[in-house]
Amino acid sequence: MSTHTDKPRDVYIVFGGSGFVGRHIVEQLMARGDAVSVFDIVQKYHDTPFYTGDITEEEQVADALRKSGATCIMHTVSPPHGMQDPALYWRVNVDGTRTIINAAHALGVRKLVFTSSAGLVFNGGDLINVDERAAPPEKAMDAYNESKAKAEELVLAANGVKGLLTVSLRPAGIFGPGDRQGTAGFYDVWKRGQTHWQIGDNTNLFDWTYVGNVAHAHLLAADKLDKEPVVDLSNPAQVVEIASTYLPPVTLTTGSHKIPTSEARPLGPYVEPPQNAEQIEANWNNPDYKAPQPRQIRRSRFDQFSESSLTNATTSPYQVAGQAFFITNGEPVYFWDYARSICYRFDKHYGTEKYKKKTIVMSNTVGLILAHAAEWWGWLSGKQPAFTVYRVKLVCKHKWHNIEKARRVLGYEPIVDLDTGMQRTVDAYVQWVDANPGKA
Repeated sequence: MSTHTDKPRDVYIVFGGSGFVGRHIVEQLMARGDAVSVFDIVQKYHDTPFYTGDITEEEQVADALRKSGATCIMHTVSPPHGMQDPALYWRVNVDGTRTIINAAHALGVRKLVFTSSAGLVFNGGDLINVDERAAPPEKAMDAYNESKAKAEELVLAANGVKGLLTVSLRPAGIFGPGDRQGTAGFYDVWKRGQTHWQIGDNTNLFDWTYVGNVAHAHLLAADKLDKEPVVDLSNPAQVVEIASTYLPPVTLTTGSHKIPTSEARPLGPYVEPPQNAEQIEANWNNPDYKAPQPRQIRRSRFDQFSESSLTNATTSPYQVAGQAFFITNGEPVYFWDYARSICYRFDKHYGTEKYKKKTIVMSNTVGLILAHAAEWWGWLSGKQPAFTVYRVKLVCKHKWHNIEKARRVLGYEPIVDLDTGMQRTVDAYVQWVDANPGKA
């Protein structure tokens, strides 16, 4: 009996499987017993079949697909954010993605899961609970996000062509073991004793996503790519019923809390007890109590899962194929709270107290002025500035995303909370630093 479905199990190839996100996908596929191979320019691990090559060379890509027998491609390849080479982003993210699609079409590969980025809809302003209907800005914030948006466009346009089913995942603020970007930046700030500097008033919520949760979402998307939509849009009653089903809040970090209702609550002080007072209090004290009626939700006409939005949709948002999904931990936090929590863990590991300095707050405006100056100096000196306008806007704006679509359609729920994820991240990073002196 098959463990996933009555259909033959997929054979996977992870493009970029030696990289940060790709490696975690490989590990999760291996953990559940799937056949998986890796395509990358560098072989860092030796526990899977490996194909070396350039994703912009179609024959190299096709050769790996042919030899691996892959039926599902996980495409995670991308240069890191922040490089000053627009041509490289376009070559890898756009031309490389086009090459993978062409090779998949030529060889009849059935599935393609693309690792996109939540940043492609960032326009320099606040993003508050934004969902997948938000369009990328007319002028992208930088070459990385511009190339990611174009690559995603290619991936979704390829859905249904020559039997290929595609899906695009948009993770936000990825962190975890193996991270050599965000965590490295925080470590550098901590090492220089600059953890007390803050740009902005720290009232902006920001999404971070543990890499294991990102990998988990990729496996869910791959498994459900060829499934029928869970809702038939021609059945209005079913549309309304499914969309009104209550989704509980994500409580991995905070823990769950009981919500008082009219039928289950502490009684408190009163002059006359309410009817059924004993039953109301007993319901509240019963850990297994369930309300007789499921909690309902109310939607406005602007909601992506409102009745009017669903019945007017040209394609079902309840299907996976041809869709984009935001992926986050579902636990947005204040940006500098996350940064200080990471630095606190460095302090705890090394026995220092660098994070205890009195905070010096720099306004958003001052930060932008200094960032413009840093970019100007970088242009004059030919050096890449660490302090940029993009980064100032990023750390001072609300940037959190609605993951209801991923939860309802993919069945996605984060499996690792922020607190645990941060500790695992720091533990892995300091282990790497200690084993590689002089590289951090």
